[in-house]
Amino acid sequence: MNQPKETILAKTYDLLKEATPRLNALPRNFKYNFSDRVLNHLADLLELMIDAVYAPPEPKKLILRSVNLKLEKLRFFFRLGFDLGLYKSSLYEDMIRKTDEIGRMTGGWLKSLN
Repeated sequence: MNQPKETILAKTYDLLKEATPRLNALPRNFKYNFSDRVLNHLADLLELMIDAVYAPPEPKKLILRSVNLKLEKLRFFFRLGFDLGLYKSSLYEDMIRKTDEIGRMTGGWLKSLN
């Protein structure tokens, strides 16, 4: 089971790594409220994933449920940024695709614990 855990952790890390320069390039009036908020959620997501990798089975389920909630919040923030015209549809689609992939992997991991 180490391979899927490493994969989901790597995908979460990559999402944060790719989103950081893109969100930091937003106009200044959005950089310090919107961009920072989204980047904080992404960093929290990475921390939750690391916690889940090392947690025993019962707490792991709670952590993975928190991961799902954090992913849903990120989907809304990514949508808000697109609706506000902060980035192109290609960036929005890329972020949502990666977020959804992490969500599917998290769901599979959660199901494997039951």
